[in-house]
Amino acid sequence: MPHRAGRLPRPFRPARWGMRARSALAAALVVAVALAIASAALLWLLKNSLESASDGAAEARAQDVSRQLVNGVLDALDPVLLATDGRTTLIQVVDTNGHISAASPGAPPTPLREVRAVAGEQLTLGRVDVDGGGEGGDYRVTALGVQSPAGEFTVLVAEGQRTTETTLETVALLLAGGIPVLVLVVGAATYALVGRSLLSVERMRTRVAAITGADLSERVPVPPDRDEISRLAQTLNAMLTRIEAGHDAQRRFVGDASHELRSPLATVTAALELARDRPEVLDHALLTETLLPEAARMRNLVEDLLLLAGADERGPSLLLGDVDLDDIVDAECRRLRASSELVVTASIQPTRVRGDVARLSRVVRNLVDNAARYAHHSVDLRVALEDGEGVLVVSDDGSGIPDAERTRVFERFVRLDRDRARAAGGSGLGLAIVAEIVAAHQGSIEVYGSPAGGAEFVLRLPVVGPQ
Repeated sequence: MPHRAGRLPRPFRPARWGMRARSALAAALVVAVALAIASAALLWLLKNSLESASDGAAEARAQDVSRQLVNGVLDALDPVLLATDGRTTLIQVVDTNGHISAASPGAPPTPLREVRAVAGEQLTLGRVDVDGGGEGGDYRVTALGVQSPAGEFTVLVAEGQRTTETTLETVALLLAGGIPVLVLVVGAATYALVGRSLLSVERMRTRVAAITGADLSERVPVPPDRDEISRLAQTLNAMLTRIEAGHDAQRRFVGDASHELRSPLATVTAALELARDRPEVLDHALLTETLLPEAARMRNLVEDLLLLAGADERGPSLLLGDVDLDDIVDAECRRLRASSELVVTASIQPTRVRGDVARLSRVVRNLVDNAARYAHHSVDLRVALEDGEGVLVVSDDGSGIPDAERTRVFERFVRLDRDRARAAGGSGLGLAIVAEIVAAHQGSIEVYGSPAGGAEFVLRLPVVGPQ
């Protein structure tokens, strides 16, 4: 298909080239531009240097002629001073009337420039095109005013520019021939070096392409050099480690969820099959003691799983506002006193935090239920302001949590006493949900040993302004 007007054909578009070709082209262009600028600067400096040397030689010759004019007569000028040299110097001594009183052999019959310099005044008149005078062509003219016994004169000295032009042309030709070679060398070296660097990237790409979901233990090779490619390999390996850990966690999550759902589902299914085969046994006791509790347990487990799945995908959704943490804790305290025989003590100070009231109520309830589940006789609740944060402390007098398990208890489906927790209706998701919600609120949750011998959970949340 023909390409659109104004656009290069596809093979000639740099965007479609490989990184090696683009890098080599970019390096070559940068070097070419830099060398072109440097060459122009070099030629300009060389030209100025040669012209300055030419002007210096002309000034020196003019001074020599002027000294003889001052010390002698016009006819006694040394012929050597008027002779041309290797730079094709032309000399004229012009009087105030514009007549040439003395001149170099071959000098033009008219003054090189129409100028009259005051005695002692030296002028650089720049380039002039001279016909005749040996080789002819461009000359740079210097004028010097002289007051001699024979009168006032202007000494004109012209330095030929053929040598300067030849030197500049030679240097320009050398640069014109050398720069393309240097640019090609830089482009080829860049192409080779980038290709060598990309070999490591290609090996990493090949290894990553071979990694499948069935085996995430593979890692990309790390080059021995401590450069960007090495850091890229280390970053990829760290990412693969995170992916493997997430994959393993997801697999455990699915397995644990299946296991947890299987038990209440099996109970409900068995009860329904029994009711189908023996309708007379479907009484109030079976409904209230078996079917409804197991259905409620399964519903709660599904809701917890959905909450955690949503948190994994996009984080818990929050409706932020001002929340009175003390009111939530007070309500949970009254609920626990009414629903259990535990001794519940509370120390509650007015504390307002920033958060989602429904989510924070879920956090407090999970912590209180967890404490009540493992407490022997008492549960203690405290709410206070400490160091600009709202702090909730929930402790019990149960068996406590070993130091080695105090981080793991916030993982999903972790139950230190599995049989006891399942009998009490726990699924091992309550503290995991607490950790997710607290993290979404920019807070922290930690567990310590309680003074009563059990576990003590300390929740910290940001408060609303000064309190």
